[in-house]
Amino acid sequence: MTDCDDCTGLSRRRFLQGVGASAAAAAALPLLSSQAAYAADPAWSGPVLVVLSLRGGMDGLSVVAPVGDPDYARRRPGIAVPSSAALATGDRLFGLHPALAPLLPLWQRGQMAAVHAVGTPDGSRSHFRATEELERAAPGTTLRTGWLNRVLGVAGTGTAFQAVHLGSGVPAQLLAGPAPALATRSLSGFSLQAADWVKTLPATVRALHTGTTLPTAAPALHTLGALDTAASVRAAAGGPRNGAVYPAESALGAALADAAVLVRAGNGLQALTVDVGDWDMHNALGRGGTGWMADKLTDLAQALSAFATDLGADFARVNVVTVSEFGRRVTENGSGGVDHGHGNAVLLLGGGLAGGRVHGRWPGLADAALDHGDLAGTTDYRDVLAELLVRRLGLPAAQLSQVFPGLVHAPLGVVA
Repeated sequence: MTDCDDCTGLSRRRFLQGVGASAAAAAALPLLSSQAAYAADPAWSGPVLVVLSLRGGMDGLSVVAPVGDPDYARRRPGIAVPSSAALATGDRLFGLHPALAPLLPLWQRGQMAAVHAVGTPDGSRSHFRATEELERAAPGTTLRTGWLNRVLGVAGTGTAFQAVHLGSGVPAQLLAGPAPALATRSLSGFSLQAADWVKTLPATVRALHTGTTLPTAAPALHTLGALDTAASVRAAAGGPRNGAVYPAESALGAALADAAVLVRAGNGLQALTVDVGDWDMHNALGRGGTGWMADKLTDLAQALSAFATDLGADFARVNVVTVSEFGRRVTENGSGGVDHGHGNAVLLLGGGLAGGRVHGRWPGLADAALDHGDLAGTTDYRDVLAELLVRRLGLPAAQLSQVFPGLVHAPLGVVA
């Protein structure tokens, strides 16, 4: 072998570059390293947590609108969801944004719920700082790992597909840390992209590394194994099932279509993350059924509804949770939008929920109840996550402190 990367396809750097959109899985996190151990039963199918990160600061007061609070419409004369347009939740205080209509059957079946007035201990209104603290989830400590990576560490290493970030070749910060995780833009893009003259590269790399003690052996062989698994999963996928139709030209819809394939595949998937951007609505948020918020929620609702339909009975072992770095201010600004705030709403979907309800303690929107002009956070978002982890994913309660250090967990009853 020569040291010239331009002369051979067999260098480790050239090999990892050839993995196309999946290269970050090998380079950014230690997925494809000697730390990655395959589960004894790669066909295991258990509970799956899907984390949708709504980047930019979702306005929970539009998504789960407190239409029964007399101060809501007064503070938002141009953008409040009209009580006449809000979808009924069974609670006269709250209504869902009308664009969430595709999810209403899930709400009515108890497969969807919400938690309102959710906040973070940090309370930052800076996108960068708030996102970092949200995904680190370890206030007052020097931990730099992500909370979901710590969950995987407690659970123990599983298959190469135990944790997957879809939609980007760079894993989300909540997966940062020593536990293996994989990031790919799409299942179709998770393949070895090589010129025709190096089509024999996988077989050559496997032959060169099998039975050796080379430091590149484990990364190379595990990469090839993951690529083989992805190819077999794609071949067996067969498209959406049960008549599911994902929204056209939707990045979220495409990611959730891939997520459904991975959930069904039975390759040890435990956690899956997807980023959904463009929620920073300082202007032109819209009112009721029109505008920026309506467009974003239409895409979100249609994609999630298709995901649930596609999975069918498998949806019962999945839990979807939305997180966002902060909520928005209560009072609208002069541009028909809302600026950075604090308290927010969290959406929950899937099996085992105390669904069809808005959970949490509502503080109200009166002047004296606000947190510097924002909705107060009366529920720590870590309590929502902790309840899902313990009650749905089987994390031992005694090990919660390893995931959320310093948290004195107060269950909300979001799990039935």
